[in-house]
Amino acid sequence: MLSEEIINKYNVSSPRYTSYPTILDWNRMEFSELEFKPEFIKSEQNKNHSTSVYVHLPFCESLCTFCGCHKHITKQHSVEAPYIDAVIKEWQMYEKLNGEAIQVDEIHLGGGTPTFFAAEQLKRLIEAIKVKTGPDPLFSIEGHPNHTSDEQLKVLSDLGFRRVSFGVQSYSPIVQKAINRIQPYEQVEKVTIASRKAGFTSISHDLVFGLPMQTMEDMMDTIDKTIHLKPDAISLYSYAHVPWVKGTGQRGFSEEDLPSGDEKRALYEKSKERLLEEGYVEIGMDHFALPSDMLAVALKEGRLNRTFMGYTTNITDRMIGLGASAISSYPFGYAQNIKSTRGYHGKIDANELPIVKGHIHTQTDAILKDHVTQLMCQFKTTFADDDWMKAHVMSFKEEINDFQKDGIIEWNENEIVVTEDGKPFSRNVCMTLDPHANKMPSKGRFSKSV
Repeated sequence: MLSEEIINKYNVSSPRYTSYPTILDWNRMEFSELEFKPEFIKSEQNKNHSTSVYVHLPFCESLCTFCGCHKHITKQHSVEAPYIDAVIKEWQMYEKLNGEAIQVDEIHLGGGTPTFFAAEQLKRLIEAIKVKTGPDPLFSIEGHPNHTSDEQLKVLSDLGFRRVSFGVQSYSPIVQKAINRIQPYEQVEKVTIASRKAGFTSISHDLVFGLPMQTMEDMMDTIDKTIHLKPDAISLYSYAHVPWVKGTGQRGFSEEDLPSGDEKRALYEKSKERLLEEGYVEIGMDHFALPSDMLAVALKEGRLNRTFMGYTTNITDRMIGLGASAISSYPFGYAQNIKSTRGYHGKIDANELPIVKGHIHTQTDAILKDHVTQLMCQFKTTFADDDWMKAHVMSFKEEINDFQKDGIIEWNENEIVVTEDGKPFSRNVCMTLDPHANKMPSKGRFSKSV
């Protein structure tokens, strides 16, 4: 167990590294369709790409004040059909650019609240995208327990969806009121049972520690109730307090209402202890799964991958993001769509890909991207045959030695291995090796490690 002094030392602002480089360090803060298309077409010289598709469905009926995602708050469901029309049109633009139908190996619907959309709209969207699929496609969706119906689950299951994650956050009525997310345990139980009945084989519950008003008693009650429902996977996220990010809604409570760093760390450690006691396996950073779940199997077989969608069992050549604010990932770099729904519709109506910023990988970026992914997924990275990486690591020898002295990692000239105690600070290790992070102070750019 790390000392309180060590925990506080590494509890600093740090990126989550769902991508490398992080979005704040991209080199194309203005990235037009004219610049993007040649890169896409050049990468299409090999037509046998495996492809993941992420669709951002941004609408929510109410604002959860802990959320930092891009969303549009409305109770007007008349927005559904026009938005689905626009996403389908965007997909058709990519297929035209591709020169043929795109083989889809993975689809993930995120938000916002994907289950804001009626079953028939979700069906229309998926049928348009999955015209051509790979041999073993993986389809997943994020659901709101209060807004997920039996009809939606059946339609999605019939379309091939097998993974669903429900945002639970906390069962404490006091915490739920503070974050404006009221959903009783009975509703989560109902939708979990319905998902199993519909044929979903990997059901995940998203929990958050470090929320306003949250106590150890609250946290353990939430963990106990979650264990009783026995989801196949559990995400145990650290609440990221970033009220300076426009549109987060995180001014709904005071910083004095948040647990201290030490208290927050204790919430995580006790929760982790309980989950491991119940047979869950730690998956990467902040995820747990039963040994039979696809994430645990992928971890054991060395196939676990981390993308903008989070941890996944698929390793594809590219990820095409559709919808307002969606991010795409390619071998050559990244591209992000315009964030506002109005701006997104405007671009699509003008027959333009809605890309507004991106990144083209340098040779250094491409090398470090692989090592950062390995550290975040497998908690280790090897560079025995990579002289450049060896030299790069050695240039931070003093910092790396500090990590080892503090019990965060073990390392030698060929590899870095994150220790069991050091896993929550994998982000810090990656940040040390990140030349972008070393050029600019991280405080005020990212949430804290704990």
